[in-house]
Amino acid sequence: MVKEPLVYVDGRFVEKSKAVVSVFDHGLLYGDGVFEGIRAYNGSVFRLADHISRLYDSAKVIRLKMPIDEREMTAAVLETMRKNDLRDAYIRLVVTRGAGDLGVDPALCKSPTVFIIAEPMASSLGPREPRVVRMIFSSYRRDAVDATSHEIKSLNYMNSILAKMEASSAGADDAIMLDHRGFVSEASVSNIFIVKDGKLSTPSSGAGILHGITRRRVISLCSDLGLEVAERDITPFELSTADEVFLVGTKSEVLAVGSVGGVDIGTGGVGGVTRKLYGEFSKVVRRAEEGTPVYEPERVRA
Repeated sequence: MVKEPLVYVDGRFVEKSKAVVSVFDHGLLYGDGVFEGIRAYNGSVFRLADHISRLYDSAKVIRLKMPIDEREMTAAVLETMRKNDLRDAYIRLVVTRGAGDLGVDPALCKSPTVFIIAEPMASSLGPREPRVVRMIFSSYRRDAVDATSHEIKSLNYMNSILAKMEASSAGADDAIMLDHRGFVSEASVSNIFIVKDGKLSTPSSGAGILHGITRRRVISLCSDLGLEVAERDITPFELSTADEVFLVGTKSEVLAVGSVGGVDIGTGGVGGVTRKLYGEFSKVVRRAEEGTPVYEPERVRA
């Protein structure tokens, strides 16, 4: 009999089929809460401290009082991995405002709800080239920084969902979203880089982007490799005429953009800079110093 996965719910581990939250939880009723998507590679959780720090930053901005501190939250993530005997996994860490009344006032919620899901997920990184995806420019604009800012990793993803559905209807893999000014922001759930004449650019904070953990590490990796990266406003024209465009994210890792709106990017395949970064990032995620070990050293495979 296959053992049912265990989910962390408010300090307890329960079987997946029994892991529930209240229908009065404001995370469900109003999208009131924060989350992190995290990856584990070979028994080590990649950039876990960065993810935990961003989670608490998001909670601070929406004035969500966390029920446990960062050290305890880190321990809960690692224990969820151990309880499910996982080494390569995708982890979803969620903190909601908690159960309340039928009103948007957060004061109606007495205690936040914390749950952690960890499921096996193999990495696509490796000796092969990155997957090539087809994109469109979405008609839905990324929320402005003075609105429901995507700098907060909140449970309200309707902006991204609408863009993703629009892409699917157009036969594309994903959508590139523009900010309220018309500059490139990000894809529905990943950050964007463009390459032109060997120089890399990525949208800046003003474009309403999520401060991606993978984005930050790729920028650092570029510096190590002697590649120049500018964080700046990027026009749709610049993106469409770039030599290369690629996406990065915790779950998607590194993806090459082959076309946008039916217009090929470069050759329509994987460019040289994208290929190099893909290969180097494949090594980065497995370095001991990049992650937090889940198990004792003898249980981590070489």
